[in-house]
Amino acid sequence: MPAMSTRKRIGFLVYDGITALDLTGPAEAFACATLPGPRGAPRAAYEVVTIGLDRRACVSESGVTIVPSTTIAAAPALDTLIVPGGNGLRRDEINRKAAAWIASNAPRLRRVASVCTGIYGLAPTGLLDGRRVTTHWKFAADVATRFPKLDVAPNELFVKSDRFYTAAGITAGIDLALALIAEDLGAAAALAVARELVVYVKRDGGQAQFSEPLRFQASARERFGELAAHITANLGRDLSVDALADKMAVSPRQFSRQCHANFGCSPAVLVRRLRLDEARRRLHSRAGGIERIASSVGFRSADAFRRAFEREFGLNPSAYRGRFSRSTL
Repeated sequence: MPAMSTRKRIGFLVYDGITALDLTGPAEAFACATLPGPRGAPRAAYEVVTIGLDRRACVSESGVTIVPSTTIAAAPALDTLIVPGGNGLRRDEINRKAAAWIASNAPRLRRVASVCTGIYGLAPTGLLDGRRVTTHWKFAADVATRFPKLDVAPNELFVKSDRFYTAAGITAGIDLALALIAEDLGAAAALAVARELVVYVKRDGGQAQFSEPLRFQASARERFGELAAHITANLGRDLSVDALADKMAVSPRQFSRQCHANFGCSPAVLVRRLRLDEARRRLHSRAGGIERIASSVGFRSADAFRRAFEREFGLNPSAYRGRFSRSTL
C-alpha cells in the first residue's frame, strides 16, 4: 500500500526569467504519479500549481511564456513548495519578493525545495543556514561566497536536509521529484514514473559525470575542435602524446601546450575522460561485460578501468550499470 492515500498539492514559484525545464521537468514527473482510484482506476497523486509573484504571464529564459494558475497573494495551502532556478531570481526586485513570501509560508509547508539556481530564492530566507545544500556546479562557488552559512556540496545531484531539499542543474530537478514521489508513494511508484518519462529513477554519482564530457568539444578552438571527435572514434588505438601530436601535425611539446590551452587539461587526462565517457555510454546499453567494455575503450585491464571509473564518477562500473534496477531504489 502507498504511504500516501490522498492527493497532495505541489506549488511551483514562477517569475520572469525562470528556467523552463526547472519547472516543467519536475512538474511532469509529479503529473505522472498516480494513486489507486475507485474500482482500481488510477487517479492523480498530485495537483500541480504554478504560483506567480503577480497575475502577469512570465517569460522564461528560453522565451516560453508561462501563465501562473494563481499568485502569491491568493495561493492555496500547499504540501510542498518547489523554487525553480533562472536568471530572473537573481534580480533584486524579484529576489526580495520571492524570498519574503517563501519565508512567511515555509512554516506551513511539509517540504521546501529548490532546483538549480532556485537556491538564490531560498538561501536569503535563512532557512538553509547551517545545512548541507547543492546547486548547479557553475554557481556553487558564488552561492558559497554569497551565503557563507550554507554548506555547499557542489558535486551532489540533490541533497536532503530535514524538510529542505536542494537540487543541482535542470534535469536534477527530475531526480529530486522522483525522490519525493518515492518518499510519498514508494519505490515502485517512482520507478513507474521514471519509466514513463524514460529517465533513470536514481542517478548515483555526482554532477561531474554529466557536466564534463561536452566541455571538451565546447571549449576547443579552430582545428582542435576535431580532436575530441578523433579520440572518441579511436579509443582502442594508440592515443599517446606522440600519436596525437602527429595527427595534429605539431611537436609533442607544442601539442601538450595547445591541449592545455584548448581543454584545460593534459592530453592524458583528455583521453582518459573521453574513454570513460564512452564506457559510460556502453554501460547504459548493457551490451558486453565490464572486461569487454574496458578493453574496447582502450584500458589495459578491467581493474585499471574500474579504478579510473570510480575516481571519475564516484561509483564502480557494475554499480553504475545496475542503478536502474529496482534494487537500487
